[in-house]
Amino acid sequence: MNGSYIHIYCGRGSGKSSAAIGNAIRAACAGKSVYVIQFMKGKANQELEYLRRLEPEIKLFRFDKYDKCYEELTPEEQDEERIHIRNGLGFAKKVVDTSECELIVLDEALELLDSGIVELEELTALFDAMPEGSQMILTGTHRCRQLWPYVDEVTEVTTDYKAGEEQPEEQL
Repeated sequence: MNGSYIHIYCGRGSGKSSAAIGNAIRAACAGKSVYVIQFMKGKANQELEYLRRLEPEIKLFRFDKYDKCYEELTPEEQDEERIHIRNGLGFAKKVVDTSECELIVLDEALELLDSGIVELEELTALFDAMPEGSQMILTGTHRCRQLWPYVDEVTEVTTDYKAGEEQPEEQL
């Protein structure tokens, strides 16, 4: 590692993106420059307009063309969306290479690896290019354990209990 800090939020539970955005807000409050790049969420996302209110302190970027999530697209639309996603990854690389920010959040980036849109080597090269003292947060449902040796911290988010269900005995 080169003096940067890389954190993954993964798992099937809710709150991974929220935790990453919370870190972004904390960094912005400390006067740091923050970029959030969201992948594979579709443009029709209610949170998007609220997040835009955080600009210019937190700069938000999305490269989705379609309103629907990636999984809901036709194969032809997915091919086209892959191009837009790859452009977003290229933008992230430019941001890292030029030291434009102190914290970069790659929201749903783990899905890019799991879906085969991005190769492991592309993400680890991005990690290696991180400037001294900078931070990166990646989120996604998939654990992507092959990335764990390259990062500083992994937080797995799970949902063990939901309201209305019988509480597991070990939690009583």
